[in-house]
Amino acid sequence: MEIPVEEYPKRFPLPVDSEHKATEFRLLSAAPPHMRAFHLSWLSFFTCFVSTFAAPPLLPMIRDDLDLTATDIGNAGIAAVSGAVFARLAMGTCCDLFGPRLASAALVLATAPAVFCTSLAASPASFLVLRFLTGFSLATFVSTQFWMSSLFSPNVVGTANGVAGGWGNLGGGATQLIMPLVFDLIVLAGAGKFTAWRAAFFIPGLLQMVSAYGIFFFGQDLPDGDYSQLQKSGEKHKDSFDKILSGALTNYRGWILALTYGYCFGVELTIDNIIAQYFYDRFDVNLHTAGTIAASFGLANLFSRPGGGMLSDFVARRFGMRGRLWTLWAVQTVGGVLCVLLGKVGSLAGSVAVLLVFSVFVQAACGLTFGVVPFVSRRSLGIISGMTGGGGNVGAVLTQVIFFRGSHYSTETGITLMGVMIIACTLVIMLIHFPQWGGMLWPPSDGATEEDYYVSEWTAAEQDKGFHKATLKFSQNSRRERGHQFIRSDPSPNTYA
Repeated sequence: MEIPVEEYPKRFPLPVDSEHKATEFRLLSAAPPHMRAFHLSWLSFFTCFVSTFAAPPLLPMIRDDLDLTATDIGNAGIAAVSGAVFARLAMGTCCDLFGPRLASAALVLATAPAVFCTSLAASPASFLVLRFLTGFSLATFVSTQFWMSSLFSPNVVGTANGVAGGWGNLGGGATQLIMPLVFDLIVLAGAGKFTAWRAAFFIPGLLQMVSAYGIFFFGQDLPDGDYSQLQKSGEKHKDSFDKILSGALTNYRGWILALTYGYCFGVELTIDNIIAQYFYDRFDVNLHTAGTIAASFGLANLFSRPGGGMLSDFVARRFGMRGRLWTLWAVQTVGGVLCVLLGKVGSLAGSVAVLLVFSVFVQAACGLTFGVVPFVSRRSLGIISGMTGGGGNVGAVLTQVIFFRGSHYSTETGITLMGVMIIACTLVIMLIHFPQWGGMLWPPSDGATEEDYYVSEWTAAEQDKGFHKATLKFSQNSRRERGHQFIRSDPSPNTYA
């Protein structure tokens, strides 16, 4: 028989599966808890992106005010994305232990003061420190992906993750338009340029505070309630940190996805940091034009990353997990080729055209990645998400240190070499293999089942206590990842009940 779907239980406005995860994704709905959490999460992530990348579009003014050198600017850009490396790992742990609602609201609220204080920066060192602290807010990406994976069924989880992540990433492009506009309005009001750029930082700070309170008061961790409520009632097992950490660190698939994500999302972060100044310096365009071009890259997230998530779900319907992996490899590799080409094109029009096409592929690869992540682990989903997300930031840091720090390479050469790195690092996707579904190059292992894979995360003693039972529901719902091998008949006897 088909995987059971509950058609509109009394307390849910959307159809749900046996875990009460939504089996449909209705973008225009704000129905609680599924779609309300979706909108709260992407809006919060959006504001954090606006804050973290509020400085680059105003760098020509900030550079003159604080006497920043090229090295100072490069270091500040690295600091902005390196701050989230460990924050994302910590966020994954917090999501596993306390739930995405509290974890997300706390981080967004805690990093808002750093955004406000950027207006007080008086030296290159203080500017760097404040960008570093603001960058911690990018860890909300992990809570966003964790939250969507907790609320949406496997058949639409790629779409939910892709749209939430993509629309959140829009903040990286929107800030390229928002901050110059706010700056211009403040100047028109009579302020000097050095005063205007400082005052402009109050806008992203206020946006963060509003989104944090929205999540805290209106969000819900899981379809059936918040973590604290479900743990008190005994409906949810309160897990231990050492067990979920061990489960994540010993799953090699998480490490591979962290590496490959470093060269799709990490590249996106790098482009957000360098592209406005690149067009401003190389093609001699004005600040507004450079910001508009840079914004076009980030704003492609409106459809590109969501498109990647949707594509992942689409190919999985016929080809299962193997289809998800093949599509991720192909799309990210094409993105690498386009990145190489971007560094080689010498005309303004050609560079803009390649940038736009490149943005679609590199951002779609991000969506495709998080079409795979929710299936790597159930018990350690938060840390696996954090490892993958943190890998994106590590990739951004390494790329900027190697290719865009100081004057060792010209920016165009750095972009070309970054494309080569994308192509090379994407090859390791071929090593990912799920016993129950297979991988790019190898079929499934004989006799392997979803229950075998996910229940193995629990010890025999824990299974005796029934801690694994929630995993059984996910195992059943994830049989769709067999693709065309999925037989709509009674499932094999469950030996773990």
